Amino acid sequence: MTEKESEYTNVSIPNSLAEKIKKRMEGTDFNSISEYVTYILRKIIYQIEAEEKEKEAFSKEEEEKVKERLRNLGYID
Repeated sequence: MTEKESEYTNVSIPNSLAEKIKKRMEGTDFNSISEYVTYILRKIIYQIEAEEKEKEAFSKEEEEKVKERLRNLGYID
């Protein structure tokens, strides 16, 4: 764990949500709501970042190279 990862902040959630989280934690190795929520948030952030990366399949430079090749082949003006 890096120094940055060992720094924490507090986040408030509704009690009703905390109760749902406690139920979801049953039978897992998570020791606290914070541990479980951190795990879930990391997964969600990772998925979002992966989707964003996928959308940006080409950098602007790569896109321009492809367009130039298509122009040279006469496919686009």
